[in-house]
Amino acid sequence: MKPYVLSLALGLLVGVIYALFQVRSPAPPVIALVGLLGILLGEQVPPLVKGWLKPEAAATSWLHHQVKPHVFGELPQCAKAGQAAAPGKEA
Repeated sequence: MKPYVLSLALGLLVGVIYALFQVRSPAPPVIALVGLLGILLGEQVPPLVKGWLKPEAAATSWLHHQVKPHVFGELPQCAKAGQAAAPGKEA
């Protein structure tokens, strides 16, 4: 989660700098980003419909293992209790 917050903070900082210099951002307008979100979510519709038409025993498992990781990307996970931290990383 830390890289996402850092990315958002740096994006806000760059936005403030752009505003101070009164220049437009080279990033696409918000409507284009909303369209990209629609594409990402639309990719999930055919597999979801197929799952409803031909339900499998593990429909919940399919939803959590196929849709959630694709839409949200690989999210960071906490180390399980009893696991040692990876070499070179601090806890």
